[in-house]
Amino acid sequence: MLKFNAGYNTFDFDSYAVQLEDRAEPDLFRDIFPYSEVPRIGFNHRLVPMRMPARIWITDTSFRDGQQSMPPYTVKQVVDLYKMLHRLGGAGGAIRQAEFFLYTKKDQKIIEQVQELGYRYPEVTGWIRANKNDLALVKKLGLRETGVLTSVSDYHIFLKLKMTRRKAMESYMAIVKEALDAGVIPRCHFEDATRADFYGFVVPFAHELMKLAEQSKSIIKIRVCDTLGLGVPFPGVAMPRSVPGLIYGLAYYAGVPSEWMEWHGHNDFHLVTANAVTAWLYGCSAANGTILGIGERTGNPPLESLVLSYLELRGNDLGIDTTVITEIAEYFEKELGVTIPPNQPIVGRDFNMTRAGIHADGLLKDEEIYNIFDTAKILNRPVSISITDKSGLAGIALWIHNKVGRGAQLHKDHPGIKRIHKWIMRQYACGRTTPISDQEMIRLVRKHLADWLKESGFDI
Repeated sequence: MLKFNAGYNTFDFDSYAVQLEDRAEPDLFRDIFPYSEVPRIGFNHRLVPMRMPARIWITDTSFRDGQQSMPPYTVKQVVDLYKMLHRLGGAGGAIRQAEFFLYTKKDQKIIEQVQELGYRYPEVTGWIRANKNDLALVKKLGLRETGVLTSVSDYHIFLKLKMTRRKAMESYMAIVKEALDAGVIPRCHFEDATRADFYGFVVPFAHELMKLAEQSKSIIKIRVCDTLGLGVPFPGVAMPRSVPGLIYGLAYYAGVPSEWMEWHGHNDFHLVTANAVTAWLYGCSAANGTILGIGERTGNPPLESLVLSYLELRGNDLGIDTTVITEIAEYFEKELGVTIPPNQPIVGRDFNMTRAGIHADGLLKDEEIYNIFDTAKILNRPVSISITDKSGLAGIALWIHNKVGRGAQLHKDHPGIKRIHKWIMRQYACGRTTPISDQEMIRLVRKHLADWLKESGFDI
């Protein structure tokens, strides 16, 4: 039959009838997930259109998913980080919500203290299992919205919950109705959506939620959870691994508005940021992430990568303060004792560092040649250089320029630089394997470039 699609202002042919497929046995998609082998990506070559929402934003789960893979934060640490998220997201709320556990007295104290700050963004939301006792905690803490765990794959429904699909749906719908009766916005977490029967359970469940939302004149959100990082962003991929298909399909077949959809991914196959951005592109307003990507197992979309992706797609229309990213990274290393991999993009110690002489030569001539953007301005992270046997004369000159000021008139062919380079190469010829330290470089510059320092008025 034809139906008018207001999103595209076209008549679309739709013969699909929404109907729960209540199976006696689980469908584990063994052709895609053989378990004894690496999962497969199947293609059906069906393309769905990109449908970028009018508004997109970021949500945070550092204090929920992030807490599942590291030592617990103290109350003070959560409050400190929450303040940084507020500043990072800006007055316009690029980071719109933050998700918290509710179970312990400490969890509840954390929520009370961040609520007392009175920030509009990020809004404090909860996370609960689909039961009445957990919902009572949401009401007690006065939260406007909470996530509700509603697993959708047969792996979870049959093997974990020991239910049928119909029984699971009835159980989920009951707690959603209770939340609505309590004046709480439910955010249904479609756990393991990338291994679920999309047409046999995901769409029918989402369809029932949207019917209930219409009947009750309420908001019911859906978080699409790529629990094992199995989603892929490529066009033409068959369900259930297609991120474009999941997002477009929930809107097209179940009528879920963009503003009620959120993507939550994991990084098991190194696609976590690409999948989150793809979800945005195909109609999902919210992308969920964690600080530094720290989350269960391989982690979630790094919040810093989502911030930069937002800026790439929309520009800074919400007052994002990107320099806070560096503050957060420093806080994790100094306050929490977290070791950030040196080459981790955006936050790693070496992310904009060069050791190669050919790169240093380009940076000396114009920083734009080898820097992704003005990292000094945007992240408060100037380009840096580490001196090794690969740095060459240009690397030494760049190191000096970075220490005394970019306006220094010092060419790489200066005799003093050649003497420093000769000393460095002797070190590695004798078997050295570590970079030349800043302290060593300072001594070498003071020894071999003393006249230049005096004439130029620089000190080091």
